[in-house]
Amino acid sequence: MNEFINFFAAEGEVLPFEGEPINPLFPATYDIVWSIIPLVVVLVLFWKFVLPKFQEVLTEREDKIEGGIARAEAAQAEADAALEKYNSQLAEARTEAAKIRDEARVQGQKIIADATTKANDESARILEAGDKQLQAQRDQVVTELRKELGQTSISLAERLMGEQLTDGVKQSGTIDNFLSNLDTVAPAGK
Repeated sequence: MNEFINFFAAEGEVLPFEGEPINPLFPATYDIVWSIIPLVVVLVLFWKFVLPKFQEVLTEREDKIEGGIARAEAAQAEADAALEKYNSQLAEARTEAAKIRDEARVQGQKIIADATTKANDESARILEAGDKQLQAQRDQVVTELRKELGQTSISLAERLMGEQLTDGVKQSGTIDNFLSNLDTVAPAGK
């Protein structure tokens, strides 16, 4: 390496580090110029191609976000409307259920009242039929008793009187007389 340095020194040229002192903070002018040119080219390319795409992506993203927010707000409004509609339908259903319950209660009371009326009517009809039947049986028993009592009284009267009562008029008069006397006689023990 020393030979290389000596070769350039023999020619009369100044070695790069042998001339003016080098400032490490400030580069040489040719380095600055050749550094600025690629930087400008990169900046122009960046400004021309990359930045518009980047701006387009940001704008698209912003639109998506704003659209998403708008859709979310619309969905929220729709959900609120659906909830309001549900609540109103629920209130209507509750009102209708209460109305149906009240109507059922009224109909139940009416059915009970009708059944009670029918039962009372049927009971009265049965009692009346029973009374009629009882009256008919009583009348039949009284008639039979009168007949038997009449026969018995005729037999008793024939024995007591010693004559036969075959005449129908005499027989009827005797029976009626006996029954009249029987009604007026007070029962024994009173």
